[in-house]
Amino acid sequence: MDVLSRPADEFVNDGMVEELWAMKAVEHAEVHFNLLCSVDPRQLHLTPYDNEIYEEFRKQFPDMNVAVVDENELKSADGKAKWRTYMEKFNRLEDYSYGTLLRASASEEFHPENAILVVRIQFWAIEIARNREGHNDCIREKFKSRSKKEE
Repeated sequence: MDVLSRPADEFVNDGMVEELWAMKAVEHAEVHFNLLCSVDPRQLHLTPYDNEIYEEFRKQFPDMNVAVVDENELKSADGKAKWRTYMEKFNRLEDYSYGTLLRASASEEFHPENAILVVRIQFWAIEIARNREGHNDCIREKFKSRSKKEE
């Protein structure tokens, strides 16, 4: 019998898979933040499609405040519907729907109160906008001592 034809209640979430996902998401967040600490964000390219991601983002979300993201706005019924339309345009990109951690406030580092779970295309769109619009510029100066300690 085909496994996929079995009743859904026979399957459970594997705690180890969730733990590995969380570790991967935190690792991605740390790598991204370390990049912001060491590279001019305006020169940083997150994907080969940054221009397309940014242009479509600002077309569909012209007034979104990316300096401080409002999680309630992002995850409201209207917000989810708008993001679903946006994401459909990028479903050809690898990893576009992976769960990813986003800093709510661009001027702060990652910590539990400053982390929002989003899908990767939302992360790319918001972080590319932050880079291009100067919201990540303060990170290198503000956390310079941190990046020097790690070297």
